[in-house]
Amino acid sequence: MNNAIEAVNLSMYFGATPALRDVSVCFGEQKIYGLLGRNGAGKSTLLNLISNRLIPTQGSISIDGAPALENDYAQGKIYYMGEKNLLPDTSTVRDLFRWTKDFYPNFDKEYAARLAGEFGLNVKKKLKNLSTGYLTIAKLIAALAANTPYVFFDEPVLGLDANHRELFYRELIENYAENPRTIVISTHLIEEVADIVEQVVILKNGSILLDKPAEEVKSMGYCVSGKASQVEQYCAGRDVLSIESLGGLKTACLIGKPDALPNGLEVTPLDLQKLFVRLTNA
Repeated sequence: MNNAIEAVNLSMYFGATPALRDVSVCFGEQKIYGLLGRNGAGKSTLLNLISNRLIPTQGSISIDGAPALENDYAQGKIYYMGEKNLLPDTSTVRDLFRWTKDFYPNFDKEYAARLAGEFGLNVKKKLKNLSTGYLTIAKLIAALAANTPYVFFDEPVLGLDANHRELFYRELIENYAENPRTIVISTHLIEEVADIVEQVVILKNGSILLDKPAEEVKSMGYCVSGKASQVEQYCAGRDVLSIESLGGLKTACLIGKPDALPNGLEVTPLDLQKLFVRLTNA
C-alpha cells in the first residue's frame, strides 16, 4: 500500500523467546496512533523492526510501498524517538540538532530553537549533564522538528513533569494540525493520550489484540454514575469493568451499550485505560 507503513506476518524471536508473533498492522498516512500494551508486549520491538534497528525472524515491512529493510530512502521517512541516546555523551543539544539536520534535510532549526526556548532547554549543555526530563525534551524537539512523514514516539514523556507533559501534548497537536503526518505514540500513560489518538492498536503477548478507530473503541462500553444503591442495582447482571466509590456516589464502567437509565444516573464515555486493563488482563 502506498502512503503507509505495512507490516505483514511479522515475527521476532530472541533465541527461543517470541517477542512478536505473526503481527500484521498498517500505519496509514496523516493519523495519530496509540500503540498500547503492557511491559513486554512487543511495542518497542515492533517500532525497532519497522525502523530497521532489528531484522525480523519472518515477515515483511514496507514503507510507502518500498521494502523497509536496508533501504536508506525508505528509512529516511521515519524519525524514531526512543528511550536510548545514540549520540556520544559529550555531545551538546546543539550538536543533536545539527546532526539531526544532516540526516533529515527537512529538519527545521528555527522551530527547534523556538521549542528549546519554550521548554527552557539550554542548547549549549552537554547531553550527559541533562536531567532525564531535559534529555527527553531534547529528543522530543528533534522528533517534532525533523519533519518526516512518519514519527515514532516510544514512551515520549519519560521523566517530564506535569507542566512539560502538557506543553508537549499541546505542541504535538499544534504541530500535527499545521503539518499532518503519521504519528505513532507508544506509551503506558493511556489517560494522557486518550483524547489525542485517532486509532488504537493494542499488543498482548506479541500479538495484535485490537486495532480500531479510537471512537469505535470508546463505544465498546460506557460509564454510569450516581447514587451507590442505584448504580449497584443497574450493574446487576451486566458486564462490569470497574466500580469506583466516592462517599455515597459510585461510577461504574461497563461493556456494551447503555439501555434505558433510571432517573438519577448519568452516562459518560468509556475510560480507555479501564478498557485496556480489562482487555490485557483477560
